[in-house]
Amino acid sequence: MKVGLIQTRTPASQEAALAHVLPLVREAAAQGAGLIATPEGSNLLQKNRGKLFATLRSTDEDPFVRGMRDLAGELGVWILIGSALVRREDGKCANRALLVDPAGEITASYDKLHMFDVDLPTGETARESESYEPGDRAVIADIPGARLGLTICYDLRFPALYRSLALAGAEIMTIPAAFTRPTGEAHWEILMRARAIETGAFVIAPAQGGFHEDGRGTWGRSLAVGPWGEVLGKLDHDEPGVLVVEIDPAAAGKARRAIPALANARAFAGPDAPR
Repeated sequence: MKVGLIQTRTPASQEAALAHVLPLVREAAAQGAGLIATPEGSNLLQKNRGKLFATLRSTDEDPFVRGMRDLAGELGVWILIGSALVRREDGKCANRALLVDPAGEITASYDKLHMFDVDLPTGETARESESYEPGDRAVIADIPGARLGLTICYDLRFPALYRSLALAGAEIMTIPAAFTRPTGEAHWEILMRARAIETGAFVIAPAQGGFHEDGRGTWGRSLAVGPWGEVLGKLDHDEPGVLVVEIDPAAAGKARRAIPALANARAFAGPDAPR
C-alpha cells in the first residue's frame, strides 16, 4: 500500500488551512497514495489563547474537517487528519486526530493523551494543558490491510503507549507532529526510529514545518520508518511538501517474529519493592 505524508505550514484560520492543504492531498492521491496523513494542528495554529478559543469550532462545524471529508469522498482515499484543534461536546478544547474513510465518514478519533508543558533551554515555553483537555484512552483503527495506532506529537516520548498499541495489533503507528525546532533538531528522527524498532511497527510522521503566522517555528522533516528501524523516506527541509512511500504491513509481523520483544517482556517489581 502507498501512504502519503503531507508537510504543511498551517495558517491561523481553518479556511486558509484548507486552501493550503487541498493541493498537497491531491498531489499525494495522484501519486497513488490510498492513505494520506496530515500533521498535528492541520486546521489551524494559533499561539494566542484568546484568538484560539474564539476560532475553535466543533468537529462537525469545522470547515477544514468538512473539506477533508468531502475530499476523501471525491478522491476515494483514506485521510488521517493528523489532528484538528476543535471544541469538544462539553465546551472544552481537544487536540484530536480524525480518520476519514473513502466515503467521507469519520471512522475513528483520538484526543492527544500527553500535553506538551515545557520550558526549553532556548527560553521557549509551551503550556498545552492550558488550552486543551487531554484524552484518556489509546485508540486503534482498521483500514483495509492494516491496523493503525493513533498518536500525536508529544505522545512520541512515552514508549508505553506504543507498546500498548502494538500489543493490540497495530502495524502502523501514526505520529503527526508540530515539533519545535530545538527538539526536532535534537530528537525527531532518532525517537521515530526508536518507536519503530521497539514495537516492530511502521511509523508515519507527517510534520508542520517553517515559521508560522502566529510566530512559532516548527521542524518539518516529515518521515516514514519501517519496522526494522530503516528510514523509508523523508523530507530534508521544512517547506510544505508531499512524501509518498510504499509499505507492506505484513513486514511488521516478520520483524516481531525476528525479535519477539513484545512477547518476551516480563512483569517485574519496582526497584524499591521489598525482597
